Amino acid sequence: MTDLSATVGAVWKQESARIVAGLLRLVHDVGLAEELAQDALVAALEQWPATGIPDNPGAWLTTIAKRRAVDHIRRSRTRERLAPDLARLPEATEDDVLRLMFTACHPVLPTEARVALTLRVIAGLSPAEIARAFLVGEQVIVQRIAAAKRTLAEAGVSYQPSTQLPSVLEVIYLIFNEGYAATSGAGLIRADLCLEALRLGRMLAVLAPDQAEVHGLVALMEIQQSRSAARTGPAGEPIPLHEQNRGRWDQLLIHRGFAAMLRAREAGGPTGPYVLQAAIAVCHTAEETDWVRISTLYQALERVLPTPVVRLNRAVAVAFAHGPRAGLDLLDELPADPQMADYHLLPGVRGDLLARLGRLAEARHELERAASLARNTAERDFLLRRAAALDVPEERGRLLGPAVNDFLAPLRPATARAYGQTLHRVARLAGDRTPLAGLTATRLSEIFAVSWPDVSPRTWNRHVAAIRSFATWAGEPSLAADLRPRPTDGTADPVPLPTGGTADSVPRPTGGSGSDRVAAFESPGGASDGPALRERVLWCLLRESAAKVGAVLALNVEDLDLNDRSARAGTIVWRSGTAALLPDLVGGRTRGPLFLSDRRPGPGRRPAPADLCPETGRRRLSYERAAYLCKRGTGHTLDRLRAV
Repeated sequence: MTDLSATVGAVWKQESARIVAGLLRLVHDVGLAEELAQDALVAALEQWPATGIPDNPGAWLTTIAKRRAVDHIRRSRTRERLAPDLARLPEATEDDVLRLMFTACHPVLPTEARVALTLRVIAGLSPAEIARAFLVGEQVIVQRIAAAKRTLAEAGVSYQPSTQLPSVLEVIYLIFNEGYAATSGAGLIRADLCLEALRLGRMLAVLAPDQAEVHGLVALMEIQQSRSAARTGPAGEPIPLHEQNRGRWDQLLIHRGFAAMLRAREAGGPTGPYVLQAAIAVCHTAEETDWVRISTLYQALERVLPTPVVRLNRAVAVAFAHGPRAGLDLLDELPADPQMADYHLLPGVRGDLLARLGRLAEARHELERAASLARNTAERDFLLRRAAALDVPEERGRLLGPAVNDFLAPLRPATARAYGQTLHRVARLAGDRTPLAGLTATRLSEIFAVSWPDVSPRTWNRHVAAIRSFATWAGEPSLAADLRPRPTDGTADPVPLPTGGTADSVPRPTGGSGSDRVAAFESPGGASDGPALRERVLWCLLRESAAKVGAVLALNVEDLDLNDRSARAGTIVWRSGTAALLPDLVGGRTRGPLFLSDRRPGPGRRPAPADLCPETGRRRLSYERAAYLCKRGTGHTLDRLRAV
């Protein structure tokens, strides 16, 4: 039975995309097509143990899926109209599979949803397998896939290969990168994701043979995957590229990468980012890496893909080609980029270059800072070992990370959570092991600039107040000298200081009264938020998430994951506009409805407990009231505004 299950699973992974694609052409609904195909898989698991595996299992599954479609059509009372078409429906073609792939990767979906749906309907992975690969709960994946199917059905997406191809390539490479260098977890590599991405890339190369970028992506993945056996040591620790044993590289995968590069050249057209990255990977396969050529290729790549990560990689290549000083000069342009604020490889590379220049104390600090930013256990341990190996005396004096924990420990939970959002981020970016005496007001200003560049005045002022309170408690009030509160625009009251004086007068949080006073100005979002802020958040969230109005109005504060920009385990997601406004609306609240009415309910009209905020006493904003405010403020209905 185990062998049969493995065989069925292998057949499903090979044939599921073709079966779902054929059904999609008829039912025009990814979710329904996938359900019908799943019914065929269940039938195989039930019947094949008794009848044996058919000679053509893919055709068998396709036939059963068509029969399930007939049953669905009968139940939908449209058999007379569609049954003749179904009888004449040919086998799914390569164009159908390509259409399915482009639909699953449509840009209308958030990135996480595109990845999950692609692995489900194209790669044939179960939600449990996808969840294990990305270290999330299975229910999270199930909800992402369900939300993606709903979004596609509601949006009525069209098939536009020329504009959607970059999204397909991005999804495949995201899957590969997560497998090649896992962002979190204990292991550096997730081989199953690498192999699935390679399979998807090879499939796409067959379906779109005239696209140079497709072959470029396949070449890049083949060559990178060829190094997988040499990338980790006996304990799973990372081994840098220039230190790897090239004898362990897989020559077959390298040759396949070369062949894909030849096909990319034959396809012609302008040189794109994946072809350029593949050319860089080819340079690394030579006996002696030509770093001068690689730095030139990165310069060309930066012109077509001007991202901070490309600039970082170019700095590494320049450092190997022209010396660490030249690479460090390029790196100095990057820290001010907000996209790089949490990227652990930036301080990691800086630490390596500083060590090569003999500036060991600075190098150790950068490597420790990189370790505090790394979410992958193997990478974090590797960085800490490198930092410890440098011949530098231990830091003396009070360190930033432990000091932050000591400051937050006696505070009330709501206050500690609010202050912790500010202080933990500062500690991560500055480095947990940075001595307080070595932290400067200028460095704090830089961290604020990259962490909260576009926040509202009230949010900015809340972060400033947190730093001022901490600096005064730590006996270093000058740390906040360069941080000034911003005037509000009239939609929110200015952030009051805890004691009514200056931030420097905050008492040290060693007793209950000091803690209470700090918490006093973290009041729940009430009248000071004002209808204008509430409505702006609602309008923005509806537009960015495309979620149903009822689902958005039903959100509670405890449903939100502000760091992940999502709610209810990823079923509702938003972008930067909502992310900038939400903290102001939430204020210090930790539970209860997100969107509140203007007034408390009267004693004769008590709402249900789930619709009453336990912290403010106000009720949930009703659909009718929201619709009125929307019509008055925008001239649109709520559903129309959601689609704008």
